Amino acid sequence: MSVSLEVSKREVRPRSLRNKLRHEGKVPAVVCGYNVESTPISIDEQLLNKILRENGANIVITMDIAGNKVNTLVHKVQKNTFTNHFEHVEFLSVNMTEETEAETEIVLVGEAVGVKNGGTLAQHLYTIMVSATPNNLPERIEVDVTNLDLGAAITVADLPKNSDYAVVSNSEEQIAAITASADETEIGESQPEVTGSTEE
Repeated sequence: MSVSLEVSKREVRPRSLRNKLRHEGKVPAVVCGYNVESTPISIDEQLLNKILRENGANIVITMDIAGNKVNTLVHKVQKNTFTNHFEHVEFLSVNMTEETEAETEIVLVGEAVGVKNGGTLAQHLYTIMVSATPNNLPERIEVDVTNLDLGAAITVADLPKNSDYAVVSNSEEQIAAITASADETEIGESQPEVTGSTEE
């Protein structure tokens, strides 16, 4: 699946042009990679936000650059810390028949049995690296924690195999675990110490 995005070529000098574009609701960007020379472009920020919100960060975005259809992925994003507006975006042109690596969001689903038993669910890994052809890159990976009990954990190695993509992150990385709640820990720590008799 891919979506189309209208882009315009832009000048890179003077640098003040970038600020002018941002004031107009445009985002300074660049496209580079497969069969494309590095090309400065500008895009509508609202349209880009809409595409990413509805499709996720791994959607293939097709652009028309000087009559040439280019399939791209969002590669790097710079945002303003205070306003959260895009400062700059780098798009990577990709070969649709070759595998590429991308970061994918991890989403925990289900109510863990360990939580029902008084534990706390802690998520330690929020993204994971996968390898796939561009059209098969997942928007997100759901991890079912329903059967996770107290003291148990899920690692990257526990993820089920998927024919569309391969997970390339370290298999030993821990995704989530159930730990004893703070209240239970405090109760355990507050138990009086039992000592032997001191009678002589």
